[in-house]
Amino acid sequence: MFSEQHKLAGVAHPLGFTAAGVRAGIKKSGNLDVAVIYSDRPAAVAGVFTKNQVAAAPIRVSKVIVGTGNARAIVANAGCANACTGEQGLRDAEKMCEIAAHELNCHDNEVIVASTGVIGVHLPMDKMESGIKAAVKELSRDGSVNAGNAIITTDTYSKTCATEVEIGGKEVRFGVIAKGSGMIRPDMATMLCFITTDASIDQKLLQTALSEINEVTFNMISVDGDMSTNDMVVVLANGAADNKKIVDKGEDYQKFYDTLKSVCTELSKRIAADGEGASKFLTVHVHGAESFVDAKRVGMSVANSPLVKTAFFGEDPNWGRVICAVGYSGVKMSPEKTIVKFGDIPVYAHSVGAEYDADALKKVMAAHDIVIDIDLGEGDSEATVWTCDLSYEYVKINGEYHT
Repeated sequence: MFSEQHKLAGVAHPLGFTAAGVRAGIKKSGNLDVAVIYSDRPAAVAGVFTKNQVAAAPIRVSKVIVGTGNARAIVANAGCANACTGEQGLRDAEKMCEIAAHELNCHDNEVIVASTGVIGVHLPMDKMESGIKAAVKELSRDGSVNAGNAIITTDTYSKTCATEVEIGGKEVRFGVIAKGSGMIRPDMATMLCFITTDASIDQKLLQTALSEINEVTFNMISVDGDMSTNDMVVVLANGAADNKKIVDKGEDYQKFYDTLKSVCTELSKRIAADGEGASKFLTVHVHGAESFVDAKRVGMSVANSPLVKTAFFGEDPNWGRVICAVGYSGVKMSPEKTIVKFGDIPVYAHSVGAEYDADALKKVMAAHDIVIDIDLGEGDSEATVWTCDLSYEYVKINGEYHT
C-alpha cells in the first residue's frame, strides 16, 4: 500500500503540493532544520494539538489558524522549540507566519507554524527568516525528503509514507511526514505530523475524521510517558483531485476516513518503533475489557512501566512486571480471569505462571517486534497500544540532548 516511490514523494505526492527543507543554522549539528510545505490553492485544514498546559508559542498561533478552517502552507523548524519564551516567543511565531506569507504571496492567517527542539530558548529570527526564504525558493515536487529531514531531532530517520484511493471515480492522494522519537505520550499530540491530501472534503468533516482517528492511532503510542509542549498533527486538503466534494458521512467519506486512518496507523507504529535508544517494538494488545477506555488504560499502564520496558530490553520474560502494571492501572480486573501472552505463548494464567516452552519463549524475547497480549476476561472491548523498550541509549541520548 505504501510504496517506496510514493514514500519519497511524501507530502508532495498529492496534486498541488510542493515542499522543501533547508539548512538555516538553527540546529547545532548543521543539519537541515527549516521545512516548508505549500499548497498552490487554498486548502481545508484540520489539526489536533498537545494538551500540555505549557503549550509552546507555535501551538497557540496555529490553533487560531486551524480555527479559520483554511490554510495554504506549513512552516516548521527543528533545533529550537520556541516554548516557555513568553511574549517574545509569540511574536516570533507570528513573524514566521508573516515571513512565509510574504514569500508565498498568501495571507498571514494561512500559514501553520511548528517548532521542535530545546525548550526555553528564543528563536534566532535572522536564521529563521533566511531559512524560510531559502526553502520557499526550493519548493518542488521532490522536496518532501528534505522537508522530513528538516523537522527531526533525535529520530534515527524521518517518518514518511504516501498512498492513494479512488473516491467518486477520481484518484485521491495522501502524503505525510512526521517526527517523533522521545517525549512521546498520548493526549495529543505526540509529535509533529503533517498530512497532505488532494481530496475535496468539507472542513468540519475533515476535523471530525482527524479527531476520531487520532484517538486510536497517535493517542495510542508512548515512548517514555512524557507529553511535549509543541506537538501537533495537521491535515491540509486542497481539493486538487477534483472529486465530488465530500459533505456527508457516506461511502466517499468512509473511503477517505479509512485511508487517513491507515496512514496515521502506519506513522504511529514507526514513531513508537523509533523511540530513543529503542531495540524492541512492542505492541500491547488488551482485550476482554468492559470499555475501550479501560483497555487503553491497561495498555498504557503496561507500555509506560519502566520495569516492563527494561525487562524487554534485557530479553527477560518477566511476566510479573506486566501483570503488576495491569493490577495498578486502576481498571477492574480479576487475577483469576486475566491471561497474559508474550507472542503466542501464555506466560500468566490463573494467578500462577503458565507452563511454557522456555526455548520458544526465548525466541520471542529475542525478536525486534513483540506482542504483549492481555485478556482481562471482563467484557468485549479492546485497544492496541504501541511502544518500545527502554535502553541504556535512552539515558545517554537524553542526558546529552541539545539537537
